[in-house]
Amino acid sequence: MGVWLIYFFVFLFGLVVGSFLNCVIYRLALPNFSLKNLGGLKNRSYCPHCKKTLSWQDLIPVLSFLILRGRCRHCRQKISWQYPLVEIATGLLFLLIFNFQFSIFNEFSIFNFLKLIYYWTIACFLIVVFVYDLKHYIIPDQIVYPAILVSGIWYFISGIFDIYTKYEILNTIYSAFGAALFFLLIVLISRGKWMGVGDIKLAFFMGLILGFPNILVAIFSAFFIGAIIGIGLMLAGRKTMKSEIPFGPFLVTGTMSAIFFGESLTDWYLNLFLL
Repeated sequence: MGVWLIYFFVFLFGLVVGSFLNCVIYRLALPNFSLKNLGGLKNRSYCPHCKKTLSWQDLIPVLSFLILRGRCRHCRQKISWQYPLVEIATGLLFLLIFNFQFSIFNEFSIFNFLKLIYYWTIACFLIVVFVYDLKHYIIPDQIVYPAILVSGIWYFISGIFDIYTKYEILNTIYSAFGAALFFLLIVLISRGKWMGVGDIKLAFFMGLILGFPNILVAIFSAFFIGAIIGIGLMLAGRKTMKSEIPFGPFLVTGTMSAIFFGESLTDWYLNLFLL
């Protein structure tokens, strides 16, 4: 009973964080957004249609959306499904990361707790990149640069605890530059038609998170999933060969796949090519 109660509160915490991420995603596109003031995130939330300030009962994650039947209380305009989906996705990711983290170590320590916070923070950055790129076809520097900084701070903290060896730290650095170089070459060869500069920065961040060989798993998974979905969209008549498709969501999906299933996917890929 105690374990399930912990899981419930972790999921609930993820829902609340997801609600905050929705706010970040929306206000990130506003002209006055900046890291200094977080684009006015301290201000009260409001309806994007009628601009009416929302009360607390309108801001309960998922539940408010269901009670209001997906419409604003004031103007009755539809509320995007993005809001409950991001909240639920964040809750589930927080739960998966929590279970994955402590199922490995099976004990509480300060370092394990910090590692949990680190991966939760990384998940937040990736969720914002996923949704924002999907909506606006751009990977925002305001998210990627702080994400890279957080990863750098994490390795500094890990050095204090003497957790990672010099080889492991160099591994992540080489992986970051290697992934970034790979996407840079794609951008140069295609003259920006296949990939954008934002993908280079995101790839660097991925390398810092994953290291080798998981970065290869993430990139391969991203291209594999992207190809399947791209072909599916063309067969459905939604896209053509010349249509622009944001690649950030695929890179984020590949990253999360590598975090949770990196070793299993590596074995599967090797068996696939050795057959």
